[in-house]
Amino acid sequence: MSNNSATVNLEILSAFKSANKNSWRLEQIFPLVVSYDGNEIDLAIWAKNNRKSIEKTLLKHGAILFRGFNISSVSDFENVVVSICPNLFSEYGDLPRIAESRKIYQSTPYPADRAILIHNESSHLYCFPLNIWFCCLQPASQGGATPIVDCRKAYRLINKKLQARLIEKKIMYVRNFIQGLDVSWQTFFQTTDKSMVEDYCRRADIDFEWGKQNNLTTRQVRPAIAIHPITNEPVVFNQIQLYHMAYLESEIKESLLSIFGEDRFPRNVYYGDGTPIEDSVLEEINQAYRESQTSFPWEKGDILMLDNMLAAHGRSPYVGKRQIRVAMGEMRYSKDILPSAV
Repeated sequence: MSNNSATVNLEILSAFKSANKNSWRLEQIFPLVVSYDGNEIDLAIWAKNNRKSIEKTLLKHGAILFRGFNISSVSDFENVVVSICPNLFSEYGDLPRIAESRKIYQSTPYPADRAILIHNESSHLYCFPLNIWFCCLQPASQGGATPIVDCRKAYRLINKKLQARLIEKKIMYVRNFIQGLDVSWQTFFQTTDKSMVEDYCRRADIDFEWGKQNNLTTRQVRPAIAIHPITNEPVVFNQIQLYHMAYLESEIKESLLSIFGEDRFPRNVYYGDGTPIEDSVLEEINQAYRESQTSFPWEKGDILMLDNMLAAHGRSPYVGKRQIRVAMGEMRYSKDILPSAV
């Protein structure tokens, strides 16, 4: 990771009043890497005392990686995160909870030999976390990085006509909850009561339809491009790569199509009016992500803090055992980030 200007370093270091400055190192702009090789600093206490500075720095850089602070347990991780964000989100249905805490999750349980593509967490939902944290308790023996994308840069790389089209049309996420495949609707909505699911969908502006064999289909129109509620900057903000069937391996896609057809395909995404998103649009988004992406190898004890609108993330394939824990906070609503014109 490359060093950055002394101006940036001194600006950030000025907030670290309790630290021995010779023990701190700051590297790379995205993510900003804050590394420490001493033993005197308790990151949770320091973060609580410097919360405003951390928040300001995150808005500037979009991502901060804390490294070398002797974080070795879920409890250590939670203490740090709560010192920055006291009210963590504890009702997320897409990630499995861990036994030690109601507010800390496991990372996505997806086959290790496959990548999780780039996405902004919960951008397909009416409510999403503005901030998200990842903690590495055990890095994989090979691979397993968490690539991140600068969403401001990705937006700038998309041509203006496509920007306008995505702003005007938005995108529609279609999800078929099929028993025995992916997360069940009971797990996702954290209830077995259909009436509670229906109430939630109405409140969250989600169209829903019950099908045979207790299956459920949901459709929700959300922004593909959004305006950050604090910086007022336009950003790419979506889960197109996670939802569109074009990103599945050909063999898996064809198998699912033969079983379910497009109407009952587990996940897919369209323009907000229900028309297909063109392959050329997908490729332009892919290229913008490639040019805006960076990655780093996890080290044990790392904590990565992202502004979920300024930085999207994914996961590289890996070999061996890998333990990444996740926390989310600062919940926002999709209706509050819609761009009128950019």
